[in-house]
Amino acid sequence: MESISSKATIKLMVAGALDALQRNGQKAFIVSLHDALLKKKVRFPLLEYAAKEIIIAVPEAAHITITDRIIELREIGSQVLAGIILQERLTQDFDTAVNKACDYIQFGDQWYVCDIIGERVLGHALLTMPEKTIPLLAQLSGHEDKWIVRTVGVATHYAVKKGLDQQYVEPVFRILLSLSAATDFHTRKGIGWGAKTVAKFHPQLIARYQEQLASTATQQWFRTKVNIGLHYNRKK
Repeated sequence: MESISSKATIKLMVAGALDALQRNGQKAFIVSLHDALLKKKVRFPLLEYAAKEIIIAVPEAAHITITDRIIELREIGSQVLAGIILQERLTQDFDTAVNKACDYIQFGDQWYVCDIIGERVLGHALLTMPEKTIPLLAQLSGHEDKWIVRTVGVATHYAVKKGLDQQYVEPVFRILLSLSAATDFHTRKGIGWGAKTVAKFHPQLIARYQEQLASTATQQWFRTKVNIGLHYNRKK
């Protein structure tokens, strides 16, 4: 598989796709983007750069129809491009960005789709708009789809790792704790990831929840993730 490793090359590839868009419309744009970029080996930071180039050049009204088409390609890079485009829309149209992210996660039906989009949309939303996002995560924690529930943990991991203010970490941890009896493998992986990161960066918070953690209502897998996080903290 051909590899692309420079911003200059990415810029040229995106420019070619944008030219196809101007000349022949969205279908030609997607075909060009797919062939020139998404079928190649490209690191995520460069794909994120490509997404931002697209955002600048493509009219805002066309963003969602373009991300719909990109997601339908089912390439790993599709998730990165769509995730960043939706991330940039959070401040303008929070509900649509979040709803589309959830749609794409369910459509992808794979752990990596959940994690790539979950970090870039729900995680970024939690980091930058916590008061608006925490009630949303509480709502999503009861969703019937395992990938959407997993996303709650993915978003927590991302935001806490990136420096989520401590006052917002506790309510998010309580959401994770409410899911500590989950039995689905993929759900547990995401929720455990978030819990481990909270424990790594905020061990003093974990200390306040020892009684709940020791309760029979909390399964061992959740305690194990918390203990791993505490261990990482002691090694820092």
